[in-house]
This record gives sequence, C-alpha cells and structure tokens, in this order.
Amino acid sequence: MSLKTALENRFGAHRIQTIQNPLHPEQTLYQLYLEMQVPITVVMTSSLSAYEMPVSEKWKGREFNELFVCLPSYWDLEDLTNPNFNWVYEWLFKLERFVLDKQSWFGPGHTIPCGNPPVAISTLLQQEYFIFIDPIFLQEGLKPLKTDGKTIHFLAVVPIFGDELDYKMGKGTHKFVRRFIQRKNDERIDDFRKSVLSSRLRFF
Repeated sequence: MSLKTALENRFGAHRIQTIQNPLHPEQTLYQLYLEMQVPITVVMTSSLSAYEMPVSEKWKGREFNELFVCLPSYWDLEDLTNPNFNWVYEWLFKLERFVLDKQSWFGPGHTIPCGNPPVAISTLLQQEYFIFIDPIFLQEGLKPLKTDGKTIHFLAVVPIFGDELDYKMGKGTHKFVRRFIQRKNDERIDDFRKSVLSSRLRFF
C-alpha cells in the first residue's frame, strides 16, 4: 500500500490532493484539506520516506519520515509571488533536498536556521529557525503509518525565535516543547505568535 493510499484510507480520498511544488516542480507534495475544529490545510512531502535515514541507536524505528507544514484556513497558497505565503513551498523543497543531499536525518527536536546567517522567514513571520516536532494538534490524525513494510512518522516544521532556540539548546527539547504547549501553541502556523519567552512570561 502506498503512502497516499494509506492517507486516503485514514482521512478520505477527497481530502488528499497530489500536486507538484509550484516553485520546484521536480518535487511532488500532498495537500490535505481537513475539517477540524477549524479548517486547516496540511502541505506535506510525499517521497522523503523512500529514503531510510541513518538514525542513531536512540532513534531506531524513526528511519522513515515525511515533513509537513500545518496552515490556517486563511492561508493563500495560490499567491505564489507573496513571500509571506510561498515560503512553505520553498522551505519544504530546501529541507527535503538538504537531508537527501547530505545523507543526513531529521528527528524530533532537530533545528535548522533560515539562512546563513539566519534571517526572518517572511515579513509576517519573524522567526529565524525551524524546529521539527511530532504532531500536537494532529497527534491522532498524523500518528505513524505502517505501509510498504515500514513505519512512516510525520514531523511538523515549526518556526521558532532565536531566544526559543537558545532555551531549547540549554534546557532540552522536552522542556521547550512542554513550555510551547503550555502557552497554547501547536504545529499550526500563526503569523501572530509571540515567543514563549516573552517578558510577560519570565516570572514563570
């Protein structure tokens, strides 16, 4: 059973669309249109899980991954000239190519800068880094899938600020994600999200 068929079985075929990345047509993506508490769109890599990542002993069982970005309903994915929206296509391509070209791997808690030196993702999103985390809002819907003799995990690509990266590096991924969730955040992209270390929270 293919990954697409497995996703169709889980969500319904009418909710899954295969597209070519409009900025990098050599990359095939899946778009999932999900009617949750609020409608969301998930844009996901489709073939990264064909690559078996060279994981450490600690992460045995996490060799196969797909990356996804979870977008709010107002997101205009058809506005391909607007950097506030088109970064999704640009970065899903860059992240997939990075791990394949470097023969590396991504796992929960890994981070990557948005450029060298790091720059803001867009005018609206001032975060300068991405972190990969297991689904939170989509914990049930995007739990691992067993297909073609392997278990595929889904990693959310989540923008974070520099001070959040420092906190994660100093305190560890678990403490950062716990704090992230405590501040009522999840993998859904939020143009208005503030750092979990903003001044009003420093007393906690």
